Amino acid sequence: MNETSLQVASNVKRIWSFMIDDMVINLLLMIIFSSQLSALMSGITEVNEASVMMINQFIMDNIVIVLAIKVLYHTILVWQSGMTVGKYLLKIRVVEMNSGMRPSFTQAFWRASVRLISEMFFYIGFVFAFFSPLHQTLHDKLSNCVVTNA
Repeated sequence: MNETSLQVASNVKRIWSFMIDDMVINLLLMIIFSSQLSALMSGITEVNEASVMMINQFIMDNIVIVLAIKVLYHTILVWQSGMTVGKYLLKIRVVEMNSGMRPSFTQAFWRASVRLISEMFFYIGFVFAFFSPLHQTLHDKLSNCVVTNA
């Protein structure tokens, strides 16, 4: 990638984008699971071992759906436009490192999958951005992508 033609997005913009995307995904999940969450919360009258068990069971029953929605959100939006909602609002985009174009579907899917794994392990893959000259996270590096200003 020609570094003079594309300006790498700052970590601050990436952090804000991450937070916005998390809020969008959580809103989607609340809508999808609204009836189940209402039923779950109406069954909890006090915090005790039984209520904790009910919440844990809800999480275990739906974890695959939640993870799939997160991967699909990031894969489809990055593949289609190079931007998630958060990236759009912050005017940054994901591009393929060599061409400067949108990532392919495979790259977007790989990036979203590694991103999810990084989240599950204490966001360790995101720390890479603070030590990389191109502010690349682990999922950026492994998918051969970089986040630039749009």
